[in-house]
Order: sequence, then structure tokens, then C-alpha cells
Amino acid sequence: QVRLVESGGGLVQPGGSLRLSCAASGFTLAKDAVGWFRQAPGKERERVSCITRDAATYYADSVKGRFTVSRDNAKNTVYLQMNSLKPEGTAIYSCASVDTDVQAISRILKVMEDFGSWGQGTQVTVSS
Repeated sequence: QVRLVESGGGLVQPGGSLRLSCAASGFTLAKDAVGWFRQAPGKERERVSCITRDAATYYADSVKGRFTVSRDNAKNTVYLQMNSLKPEGTAIYSCASVDTDVQAISRILKVMEDFGSWGQGTQVTVSS
């Protein structure tokens, strides 16, 4: 069974850190681009970050300099290290993956949104 499972969410104070994990089972994540998305209540889903199979990365302007995406192919897992978290970062964070030969990250994200495999999401709450 092909699955992506996110973990690592929780409640953190503003300025704090969390590390999210996106673990794959039933397939080899190393061949895929993996993206992180978030959706806050009443808002549209937002692209947060992406790492390609070649380890190229993308970050939304809102998280650049504070979030770091990485992958450990041996563990079949992608991580999102989130530092200096802000209250506006409160959302459900989901990962998605897609095996594609598309090169441009913007196009990879579109293919991922339309055809990718998705996890169930993990709640991140940034509040004092």
C-alpha cells in the first residue's frame, strides 16, 4: 500500500521550532519530488516548500530563511525543519510526492497538486 505519513506537528510558542517528517511506505521516495503544503482555517492551501529528486529546493517567500527541507533517502523520509515560527504559521501541514521528469519546480508543484500522492496532514499550532 502506497502511503505518506506526516508527523512532528504540535503546539509551539512563537519563535519556537518544529521538525515535520514525511515518511513513505510502499514505494521508494528517492525517485520523487516531495512538497510541503499548508492550509489554515478559512484559507486556501499554500505551497510551502519542495525538494526535487536531485535535492533542488524551493521555499515560499513567507518561510524563506526560516524553514529548511531535506531528505534522507535511506530512511525514505523527507523533513521540514521550521524555525522562528509565527502565529500565522498555524495550519495543517501536508506532504505530497510525485515521480516526474519535469524540471521546473513551479511545474513540479503543479503536477504534484494534480496527480501526487498525499499524506493526511499534521496540525501545527503556533500560539502563546
